[in-house]
Amino acid sequence: MDINDLRGLSTLFLMLSFIGLCIWAYSGKQRESFNQAAQLPFADDEMNKRSMREEVSND
Repeated sequence: MDINDLRGLSTLFLMLSFIGLCIWAYSGKQRESFNQAAQLPFADDEMNKRSMREEVSND
């Protein structure tokens, strides 16, 4: 076994890992958790709007 065999095996391992990661990311089981994570930046906007309404109603 020389360095070229090691390079080939590492390339194969990384390619299979990448394909596995893509399959995992696009599987239906992950959709709900990814949708929740996608909405996190907007959660602060809702809290800010709510607190602004409360401040206006308290004044």
